[in-house]
Amino acid sequence: MSIGFAEVRIVKGSALRRTELDTVILDEARAQRRDRVSRPVACPQMTLNAPVVLEGVGLHTGRMIRMDLHPAGAGFGIVFRRTDLGDAPADVTDITARHDHVGDTMLSTVIRNEAGTSVGTVEHLMAAFAGLGIDNVFVEINGPEVPVMDGSSQVFVETIDAIGLKPLHASRRAIRILKPVIVQDGLKRAALLPGEGFKLAFEIEFDNAVIGRQSIEADFMSPTFRDEILTARTFGLLKDVEAMWAAGLGLGGSLENTVVVDGDHVVNEDGLRFNDEFVRHKVLDAVGDLALAGAPLIGRYEGTRAGHAMNNRVLRALFADRSAWELVDMGASEEVMRPVAVPAE
Repeated sequence: MSIGFAEVRIVKGSALRRTELDTVILDEARAQRRDRVSRPVACPQMTLNAPVVLEGVGLHTGRMIRMDLHPAGAGFGIVFRRTDLGDAPADVTDITARHDHVGDTMLSTVIRNEAGTSVGTVEHLMAAFAGLGIDNVFVEINGPEVPVMDGSSQVFVETIDAIGLKPLHASRRAIRILKPVIVQDGLKRAALLPGEGFKLAFEIEFDNAVIGRQSIEADFMSPTFRDEILTARTFGLLKDVEAMWAAGLGLGGSLENTVVVDGDHVVNEDGLRFNDEFVRHKVLDAVGDLALAGAPLIGRYEGTRAGHAMNNRVLRALFADRSAWELVDMGASEEVMRPVAVPAE
């Protein structure tokens, strides 16, 4: 199934609001469609080369979930459709992956439309889309949560690698940060700062002998980013498990998809993928949460003890100040890493 640009209004549903950023991107896509014969595209928007299916358990719901990823046209963005809701109209079933559609941030990022329909734990899939430079995908999902797979973005990345990507005849645009935007809540802090490319710095501190205090600087544009950040798994403390279950969360968690820490040791038999896997996963989460901006960011992100809520707050603060950002064409020097597209057989 391929969703064309002309179908955007139908798929998104009339009840979903269009932001200023959406309008600019859609207008640009229309102009480039008119000029496609005479106007070469140096840094094109990307979609999937073919549909792909993923199945797995939801980390918090414990339900088995099937997710079908479909190619989509330029300017479409990332849209989720809840296929388990039967013949409900698009304004009930469809949710655009966007920062202002985030409805809950307790232990994951949940997006929700105006009808109340939601999809949770979107951050690992969104991080995979961002890391691979994917702009447009139509996601059909038969439940309320993206499957957790191995607890990182690795399965999503490898599955998409296997089918490859398809360039579209429309230029990528990026959000350049023009001035510091900072949100703070006690010891928690998240900031978006001006800069070139996109870099992330993160610091965590846990009262635990295994995790302790960790910090990292990561360059999103580095060819090693996908292997060194997008493979870091979600984690939790064994002492918190019962409280999570009582809250109806973590019902699908296991040693197959979560790094579990019990006191002074890691419970997982294979141990850690990195000595600082915990802070690396926080960077992965931040990449997925910030992908809800709707376009790649140019600048620097800093997070201190930040989580999904702070990541969403800093995005909302950015877009609340029109003087803090601008939309720019992406040149070759600002293009994010992408796998080599594999042609369909």
